[in-house]
Amino acid sequence: MSPADFSMDNQWLPFTPNRHFRKDPRVFVAAEGMHFTTHDGKQVVDGISSLWCVAAGHNRRPINEAIKRQLDTLDYATAFQVSNDQAFRAAEMIAALAPGDLNKVLFCNSGSEAADTSLKVALAYHRARGEGQRNVFIGRERGYHGVGFGGMSVGGIPANRKVFGAAMLPRVDHLRFIHDPVNHAYIHGVEPVWSEDPLLELETRILPLHDPSNVAAIIVEPVAGSAGWYIPPKAYLQRLRAICDKHGILLIFDEVITGFGRLGTAFASDYYGVVPDMLNFAKAVTNGVIPLGGVICRDAIFDAMMSGPENAIEFFHGYTYSGHPVACAAAIATIELFQSEDLFARAGTMGKTLGDAMHSALKGLPAVTGIRTLGLAGAVELAPIPGAPGKRAFEIFLDCFHRGVLVRAAGENLVLAPAFIVEQGHIDQMVSTLADSIKRHA
Repeated sequence: MSPADFSMDNQWLPFTPNRHFRKDPRVFVAAEGMHFTTHDGKQVVDGISSLWCVAAGHNRRPINEAIKRQLDTLDYATAFQVSNDQAFRAAEMIAALAPGDLNKVLFCNSGSEAADTSLKVALAYHRARGEGQRNVFIGRERGYHGVGFGGMSVGGIPANRKVFGAAMLPRVDHLRFIHDPVNHAYIHGVEPVWSEDPLLELETRILPLHDPSNVAAIIVEPVAGSAGWYIPPKAYLQRLRAICDKHGILLIFDEVITGFGRLGTAFASDYYGVVPDMLNFAKAVTNGVIPLGGVICRDAIFDAMMSGPENAIEFFHGYTYSGHPVACAAAIATIELFQSEDLFARAGTMGKTLGDAMHSALKGLPAVTGIRTLGLAGAVELAPIPGAPGKRAFEIFLDCFHRGVLVRAAGENLVLAPAFIVEQGHIDQMVSTLADSIKRHA
């Protein structure tokens, strides 16, 4: 198959330089296990779980068969005023995996929708408790919470915000970023210990500025994934939990990337031993096969909103495809596959292998300024080309692709985050290909 066999005139590709793509098409037509097949018949190792989604590897039969059975049984049912058996079962399984008393699952379709849903839950919860003045949100610099207007508002990646600034939520502030490139440029499976308190500004400036009694929620990624896999300082999340508790502020963890095994545990919340008030998920919950996302809420949030007449809707929010039966069937099969093959533990084991390989092969190469690895993911940071931000990483991404490895370029970072079924040989190929490309583009 060649590009002449399909037209590229109509699809507008997201987060892609479309004009460049037309000159150098990268089109997948099949996938199996750890590999894609391109339109011209080449094999490409999926080094990023297809944007953190395909945690169990491609074309897994148990998930495919579950979807086929569900299509033949119940293809779709609205989630408004009725529901379906698959949604109830999926919610039960997800709640069982979640830490603490995170037991109530609100389904949506993506991580972006999960972010906006959690922000709306926070406002509705405080209003139900008689504290409707709590309408300030706090995100973090370089955080990513999807592309809805709520998620962009609390997000902190400038390129995702600059065009849409006039429509952002007005009462939002941001914590400082969590990376120290001077003292902690190289991190391998540990929590960096800072000599200063990265949350001091929250207590001494941000909260006093807005008054804590006006703050609804703080939302963070436990590990900053989309910006380039940045790892929080030691005790950072525990201290953030304590500050929120002190002031009655809800804590939201965006685990769209870290959820369902990436750190070797079900959620990053388990890895760090911190239970948030809400936990956003998507991506790996269905192995990326069918869109599904959601928010897991603590019991107290749900209970506080169950007031008024029994026939009254308690929360005016939802989506046409919330709890879609086919997506939920995929989630059930995916979770069962994770458990039957013990894939979370495997991610933890292979994460050390990936980290060892990246630090051994990439540290000291020209233009490399840092390497960060934790769980089954890692990022190498590069010195930018003066006057051309992101160009070096993008060119290395292209070079790796044409040499048979899919990596992710994120600003000046190149990220590896393979499926949990990854083998030593795959890691060797991914890391050596990336190392050779970095040398060529130094």
